[in-house]
Amino acid sequence: MTTNTVSAPAPRTPIQEFWHYFSSNKGAVAGLVFIVLICFMAVFADVVAPHSPSAQVRDALLLPPAWLDGGSWSYLLGTDDVGRDIFSRLIYGARLSLSVGAFAVTISLVIGILLGLVAGYFKGVVDICIMRLVDIMLAMPSLLLAIAIVAILGPSIFNAALAISLVSLPNYVRLTRAATMAEMSRDYVTSSRVLGASPLRLMFVCILPNCLAPLIVQATLGFSSAILDMAALGFLGLGAQPPTPEWGSMLADALQFVQRAWWVVTFPGLMILITVLAFNLMGDGLRDALDPKLKQ
Repeated sequence: MTTNTVSAPAPRTPIQEFWHYFSSNKGAVAGLVFIVLICFMAVFADVVAPHSPSAQVRDALLLPPAWLDGGSWSYLLGTDDVGRDIFSRLIYGARLSLSVGAFAVTISLVIGILLGLVAGYFKGVVDICIMRLVDIMLAMPSLLLAIAIVAILGPSIFNAALAISLVSLPNYVRLTRAATMAEMSRDYVTSSRVLGASPLRLMFVCILPNCLAPLIVQATLGFSSAILDMAALGFLGLGAQPPTPEWGSMLADALQFVQRAWWVVTFPGLMILITVLAFNLMGDGLRDALDPKLKQ
């Protein structure tokens, strides 16, 4: 007499478990696909873009081919007021916007983690000084503070990226501080302290790895905020300067042609909208996959 035994399924690896919960959010997967596509176009802009972003043709304000009355298939999204290909400028603008977003998020994330760890670990006077500075920064509108910083330093891409990283800093400081204070009461931190672990080891080896999940989600959402702020500064003339292709400055240059050349304004605006939406959707998926409380 034989008995049939059913073997239990093999447990998922951490990567498989992460992808299982992330892929269950279809919007997050769609956002990830678009982000991968736009990153590919930005990295290989020299190959993907059909024209140089600064090359001008004799006929300005050409219609896109879908509205062929005067349009040209050589310019998929038409041309702007000085005859530059909008599609090529959007691709090169993606390279600039993603680079600025990555720079701003990296700077604010690193400094925010350092300040948040110090404030949450040492508490007392150190915590009060850091958090009061953060409260002062939060008391001012982020875009207005960024405009003030760029106005002092001078309009340029680097100064705009630096201003965006500074105004994004309070979010990472507060999040890291809250996570650090929550982890400080855990048994493994107490055990490490009893065994003689130094403060640096406790902060960066014991506590920080357990605080990374919410920080990764915040960094993803901060990426979309950085792109929006960069577009706003470019629109106001405080970011990328002409003829550098940047989505916000493209909107500013085309503002006077809204009624007679709708495509010059529509496509840069759609690019900003879809890119920010993609990062927000991916951030929601990361939150679902990394937060144990949301896992079913």
